[in-house]
Amino acid sequence: MNDMAPLAYSDAKIRSILQRVKTIAMVGASSNWNRPSYFVMKYLQSKGYRVIPVNPGTAGQTLLGETIYARLADIPDPVDMVDVFRAADALPGIADDAIAIGAKVLWSQLGVRNDAAGAKAEAAGLEVIMDRCPKIEFSRFGGELSWSGVNSGIIRNRAPEPPNDRPGRNRPLPPQNLEYGFNTRTVHAGAAPDPTTGARGTPIYQTTSFVFDDVDHAASLFNLHNFGHVYTRLSNPTVAVLEERVASLEGGRAAVAAASGHAAQFVTFFTLLNPGDEFVASRNLYGGSLTQFSLSFKKLGWTCHFVDPTDPENFRRALTPKCKAIFVESLANPGGIIVDLQAVADIAHDSGIPLIVDNTLASPYLCRPFEHGADIVTHSLTKFLGGHGNSLGGIIVESGKFDYANGNFPSLADPEPAYHGLKFYENFGDFAFTTKARAVALRDFGPTLSPMNAWLTLTGIETLHVRMDRHVANAQKVAEFLASHEKVAWVSYAGLPTSPFNALAKKYMPKGPGSVFTFGVKGGYEAGIKLVESVRLFSHLANVGDTRSLILHPASTTHRQLTDEQRAASGAGPDVVRLSIGLEDANDLIRDLDTALAG
Repeated sequence: MNDMAPLAYSDAKIRSILQRVKTIAMVGASSNWNRPSYFVMKYLQSKGYRVIPVNPGTAGQTLLGETIYARLADIPDPVDMVDVFRAADALPGIADDAIAIGAKVLWSQLGVRNDAAGAKAEAAGLEVIMDRCPKIEFSRFGGELSWSGVNSGIIRNRAPEPPNDRPGRNRPLPPQNLEYGFNTRTVHAGAAPDPTTGARGTPIYQTTSFVFDDVDHAASLFNLHNFGHVYTRLSNPTVAVLEERVASLEGGRAAVAAASGHAAQFVTFFTLLNPGDEFVASRNLYGGSLTQFSLSFKKLGWTCHFVDPTDPENFRRALTPKCKAIFVESLANPGGIIVDLQAVADIAHDSGIPLIVDNTLASPYLCRPFEHGADIVTHSLTKFLGGHGNSLGGIIVESGKFDYANGNFPSLADPEPAYHGLKFYENFGDFAFTTKARAVALRDFGPTLSPMNAWLTLTGIETLHVRMDRHVANAQKVAEFLASHEKVAWVSYAGLPTSPFNALAKKYMPKGPGSVFTFGVKGGYEAGIKLVESVRLFSHLANVGDTRSLILHPASTTHRQLTDEQRAASGAGPDVVRLSIGLEDANDLIRDLDTALAG
């Protein structure tokens, strides 16, 4: 991606162009069936446009039923729009030619932008769209783009309406795009009424497979030339709604769901790393992540270097030439440590690698890491997003802003053998990462989220904004109670003024630092075990983010496989008790803990 400010075009303008245009001249059209220009041309033809190819190297030949011309001036028929598949420095000359033939629109593809050429074309009366793909824009309005978990930015109360659908029936769009609030998007993002039945709730598509229109349609899906569903291991309409919703809530470009948070982490690193590669991670992570990174990943040839996250410079010092990412939890499980995200993001970007943030314990309601420099966000959907302890799930969201063509990520920038040499970053641009994660890692390893679990998670997300306020308020009351209790040695909750992370909490989580935190019970290991076995309202189990309040002794459970030194470093020492505060009456929770501590 370039450093120029992104170009903003209203949906009304783009839709109007796609509705009015009938004939498109495609400059740089390739006869290679696996090049972007070829399948964009084929897609636009399938939507009723006439597309005339222009390429001096193949002039006189036929491409998809159309004669190829050497120059725009050679086309004998009127042209409404010129679509450019050439480098940005070729755009001024093409703009001159477009003006000369009387085209009404100059459109340049993803990554193609020349502001001077655009200004010249606009001065001559042409409408100009740059750094966009008409195929992607058409499919965004028609709902197809959402099938791949891409954030369309559209809130719908009717079924998707393609730009050429039902002339005269499409409602006019506002001249400026509407920005919807977080609470509205928890309910609506990614969803639309069913186009056949009008059903308003998102259906559960409990199916393994999807019917093809014909052999050509099937081939286009398997080649990743068109958006659509093939097999639920790869994508599913119910899961796609969830993916787009979480992408919207995080402010990301696209998302891909997986069977669990651990599966999401595996898919993320498989998409980034090759054998022999390394990454740096905070040492304050969920115990399962520590084991996954230090032991299981090692068997795949990946090495993780763990550091103390409280000093961001520790990440810089640990980086090696083989490192391809930095991984942190925005709100650490179990210790409640808050990482200085912007500082760590700057360190990652100085080395040309992405910052990956597990945002599970904060949820996008409390923290949105993309706003602070993160490039990839992961979640265990099982926790606060689902919120009810009834379904497993994980998800990966990409910001769409990281440059995977910087030389460090050949798996995304170079030809992919599994897809006949297709280049993911060239073809999919700002949603290349999640597209490859889906098309390769999810396809080949199969950690798929079930449609039923996706639907349960969607139902939970609809109340996320309501639940999180109550979670945080209750946690604050319980933490303050424990901080003054005679049998409690310490409390690690960033909402307390005495916490060393209180300032970071105010910066990154102004609505509150979540509801999962730890405290130390006097008496050590045995006292911790006694406490979790004495409560009568808290549930003793290995989960967080439930409507119910939960309690755990990490040293004897989630962090049991670690050494004493690893447990202490990760904030799971022998005296540590972890609480996940739910939605009950705070006074009942306080009484339960007080009674158990007294026992």
